[in-house]
Amino acid sequence: MEIKALKKRTAIAENRKTHAAYTRLDKLLLALRAKELPDETIVEINDEIDRMNAVSDTGRTWQKASKKLQIYLIQRMEQKHHLVPKNHYRNKWLALGMVLFGLPMGVTLGSSLGNLAFLAIGLPIGMVIGMAIGAGMDKKAEEEGRQFEFDRE
Repeated sequence: MEIKALKKRTAIAENRKTHAAYTRLDKLLLALRAKELPDETIVEINDEIDRMNAVSDTGRTWQKASKKLQIYLIQRMEQKHHLVPKNHYRNKWLALGMVLFGLPMGVTLGSSLGNLAFLAIGLPIGMVIGMAIGAGMDKKAEEEGRQFEFDRE
């Protein structure tokens, strides 16, 4: 069974943002076609593509629907098949590192020095730690073949 294609829309080329959203969604579908997916997942994806093709507007409404579909497909692949796009964990852990490591480090440093302005020093340190953890998880996912060729940009 094959994943359907998006309907060609000539009006999309007029709007730069809509065209970028169309191209990004098309790249995601191309990356998913390259993976071996069960038929039930392909049917689910095709149903979502049919809904996307039914959207008549080619402006802001289409952009929003495209973004929602992209997020839905990525989350669904991660939940159901443990497939993730490139740099998925790095991007996720960038923010988590800031919160889990950087903020407590900054608070500790700021309170020990008596100046909470040093709170901001911990954030980039936590960001780097989080990116390192995420990069390791991305590398592991790539080695296990759980990564597909799509970068959210």
